Amino acid sequence: MTPDPTTVERRALVTGATAGIGAAFARRLAADGWHLVLVARDVGRLTELAAELGSPHGREVETLSADLSTDDGCAIVEQRLTTESPVHLLVNNAGISLNKPFLRSTAEDEARLLRLNVHAVMRLTLAALGPMTKRRDGAVINVSSVAGFGAVMPGSTYSASKAWVTNFSESVGQSTRPFDVRVMALCPGYTRTEFHERAGIDMSKTPEWMWLRAEDVVDEALRDLRKGKLVSVPAWKYKVAVAGLRHAPRRLLEAVARDTRGRIGRDER
Repeated sequence: MTPDPTTVERRALVTGATAGIGAAFARRLAADGWHLVLVARDVGRLTELAAELGSPHGREVETLSADLSTDDGCAIVEQRLTTESPVHLLVNNAGISLNKPFLRSTAEDEARLLRLNVHAVMRLTLAALGPMTKRRDGAVINVSSVAGFGAVMPGSTYSASKAWVTNFSESVGQSTRPFDVRVMALCPGYTRTEFHERAGIDMSKTPEWMWLRAEDVVDEALRDLRKGKLVSVPAWKYKVAVAGLRHAPRRLLEAVARDTRGRIGRDER
C-alpha cells in the first residue's frame, strides 16, 4: 500500500488529520507520494497542513471541513469517497474520549462519542468499500485502541466504542479479502498526541516508557497493512498487554485497571 509515485497515482483520505496520529499519517503518506484528502473541523489548521504537505512533495492536497459527529459532516465525506477521483486508502482516525464517569455523563455527550467513534467509522467505511470492491483495489485503516481489548477504564465508555471498531474492522476485513481490499484495525497504546489534552485528561502520572510516538505507530500500521493483518498492535509492550487483556482472568483485570478517567471518587458518591 505504499506505491512508487512514478508508476501509479494514489490518493488517501485521512480524518482527524490535523493532529496526532492523523497528522502523522498525512505526513508519511505525502512523503511516500500519495495525493491527500484531509478531513477535520478546524479550517485554519487544515489550510496550514495542506500548505505544508502540498508544496514540498508536489502532491495534490484537498481539504474538507466536516464535523463527523453529525449526519451532515458524514455526508460531506461520504460524497467525496463515492464521487470524483478515487480514494485508494481511507484512514478513519477521528475520535474522542470523555473525561467523566458514565454515572456523571449526559446522554448528549455519550451520543456524540458514539456518533464519532462508531457511527462515523461505520458510514465512511461503508462508503469507501463500494468503489474499492468494484475496482478490486483499496484499503481502510480504522484507528482503534488497545483499550478496546478490555474494560481498562472503569466507568468510561471509550473502551467500549473501540471494542466495536476493532471487532467491526476484523469482521469486515475478512469479507473484503476476496475483492483484494484490506480493512485493518489499528490499536495503539498511549501515544503522544493532543488527544488526552483536548479531553482534559491528566496523564502526568503515566510512566514515560508507556508512551509511543505517532510516527512509529504509523510506520508499524503501514507495515502490518502490507502484510494483510486484520488487527495491528504497534510495539511489543502493547502486544504483551493485549495478550494479557485477552486471556487474563477478569477479576485480575479489574484489580489492576489503572486508567481512572471514568471512576467515581469517594467525594462524589
